Amino acid sequence: MATNSIQELQEEFLNTIRKGQETWVEAIRTWVETVQSMAPSVPSMEVPLADKLPGPEEVVTGAYDFAEKLLASQRQFAEEWVKAMAPLVPGRGEQKAEQSPG
Repeated sequence: MATNSIQELQEEFLNTIRKGQETWVEAIRTWVETVQSMAPSVPSMEVPLADKLPGPEEVVTGAYDFAEKLLASQRQFAEEWVKAMAPLVPGRGEQKAEQSPG
């Protein structure tokens, strides 16, 4: 039961975050449209080696791909840490010893 409550709270939190993100994205779109309509056309500038730089989408994708790998690595570390500490948790170490073939 506690797990369901925790999952429900997590889901509610994530939904709130998503709604906030959607609001921000819409606000940014509106702001960009307003600025574009008021600003005169800006001549394009040549940036040396601009074609060699990653685009914004590539930067975001790369950053999140890295973050996913880092999070997966941290999760694996935490799971291994918990397993290693299990013998010190009351009731856990004894169960492991009893279940071991011996």
